[in-house]
Amino acid sequence: MSEITEPSAPLPAQRANPMRLETLVLLRWLAISGQLITVVIVRYGLGYTVPLGACLMLIGFSVLVNAGLLIRYGPGHRPSTRLAFLQLAYDSVQLGGLLYLTGGLGNPFAILLLAPVSVSASTLASRETIWVGTLVIAIASALSLFHMPLPWVEGMSFEPPRIYLTGVWVAILCAVGFVAGYTNKVAHEARQLVDALTITELALSRQQQLSALDGLAAAAAHELGTPLATIALAAKEIRSDHGEGELAEDLDLIIDQVARCRAILGKLRSLRPSGSDIFDTATLSDIVAELAKAHEGPALVAGKSISLAQSRAEEDEPVIERNVALLYGLGNLIENAVQFATDEATIRAVWDGKRVMIAIMDDGPGFPPDLLSRLGEPYLTTRTRDRFDPRHPDGGGGLGLGVFIAKTLLERTGATLKFFNARANGHACVEISWPRDRLVRNAARDV
Repeated sequence: MSEITEPSAPLPAQRANPMRLETLVLLRWLAISGQLITVVIVRYGLGYTVPLGACLMLIGFSVLVNAGLLIRYGPGHRPSTRLAFLQLAYDSVQLGGLLYLTGGLGNPFAILLLAPVSVSASTLASRETIWVGTLVIAIASALSLFHMPLPWVEGMSFEPPRIYLTGVWVAILCAVGFVAGYTNKVAHEARQLVDALTITELALSRQQQLSALDGLAAAAAHELGTPLATIALAAKEIRSDHGEGELAEDLDLIIDQVARCRAILGKLRSLRPSGSDIFDTATLSDIVAELAKAHEGPALVAGKSISLAQSRAEEDEPVIERNVALLYGLGNLIENAVQFATDEATIRAVWDGKRVMIAIMDDGPGFPPDLLSRLGEPYLTTRTRDRFDPRHPDGGGGLGLGVFIAKTLLERTGATLKFFNARANGHACVEISWPRDRLVRNAARDV
């Protein structure tokens, strides 16, 4: 049982750029304000020599860019990846121009070159972040060689030592690599987690809809049973009064069709497990048997078997809620055990006065040791295209969401999951345990 298979659930649509234009514009307004205030303070507050006209021209151009974007697209627009990249590239070049006019890497504000890289790494794909980082590195390299003097007291000049500028250049290069790599990795994992949770919600919603349809079918069968019985009774009484003739034949036809309708309604009643609602309660062994029975057919076809075992403890068997999340999560784990078993999958239910535990084992090759500590993470899979899987139309591959979905759903019921390989034979085992009072309390509340 080397991985859990994910259910057939629709995937989220291709991710749109999560950043609105308003956010980029707001960040640029903050940059414009900071640049303008800094230039004015340095020139008029400190009295340093600054190429004021050129600096104001660059700052004013950013004002025009912001105004043009707002007029063209509006603040609620979500720019494409290309447009967002171009804006961040412009911000880098504009900041590089201001630094060129004010001392290059000797300017303390050179550290702000990391800002566009950070924004790109947190919102854009790796490719765009690499391009922004490369552009920033190129700008920093050019500024280390070519720049105007650092603003200083009039009549004096201040030129940082070359070794100092080289150190700043190396620091910026290292910071670009770290910020781009770390921030992009964290943002990517966060996006993966959101996608995986979305698929989990879709899978659970689908199961709830199917359960609702089962309940609706059974309710319809129950409501229609009485009028059909009345029709059948009335038709039989009339038939007994008309032994022969066309009317008798018509009545026989009505009686036959009513019987057929009642047979169809009987099938509809059987759609729901045990003829009860999805929130009804059942004993632990009944839940396990119900889930195992659903996979007996595929197991027999593959020449495998499913064995059930339960505790012989003195405590009464717990009565628990037949919950959608519990059924779906356990069913997913059982399906996986059946698939990867060589000959047999075993489901064992154990309980005592404090805890309830279900162990799902198979005699397959076991979990890959290098993945044991990471089981439960989204998009973790060992499936490859050269490994046949009849449940996938292309024969292999997978999203690696099975463990994540099963673990997420079961943890919602208060369960704790443990994945390990048995020491004796290396076979895979999953233990799912709950506090007994948690399950029993939930079941009693729903009675």
